[in-house]
Amino acid sequence: MLYFLLYLFLEVLVSVNISSAIGGLATFFEILITAFIGMSILVNFRQTLMENMRAVSFSCIDLEEFQRLNLFTLIGAILLIIPGFLTDIIGALLQFSVITSMIVNRYHVKSNNCKNSYDEQINKQKDSDVIDVEIISDSTTTK
Repeated sequence: MLYFLLYLFLEVLVSVNISSAIGGLATFFEILITAFIGMSILVNFRQTLMENMRAVSFSCIDLEEFQRLNLFTLIGAILLIIPGFLTDIIGALLQFSVITSMIVNRYHVKSNNCKNSYDEQINKQKDSDVIDVEIISDSTTTK
């Protein structure tokens, strides 16, 4: 209960200071824009989750990193939807930390064969649709 009251106090202080600096109309549009961004992150979360699951299955990231990436994305999106400047700032920071972690994991892969095993599986999947055929020429002529 004490933490909630502390959060509420800080939210009011930050919101009043920023709202007085930018004005009421800009505050209204900020609330609408950040709510729209939060909802779009939640709508596209399925794709992010699938990419992270693929990274776990190819040992690009470990299970702890997978949970942390997805949890920060969800919490950040929910905080962006909730009106208030402090929640918007924290939600945006959580989104940027996820993006930073994904960039670092993409270029500093923990397993050296992560990219290779993914490419091999894609090639296997493409090759499974191919039918090998031997063509026998029927042009044997006898004189």
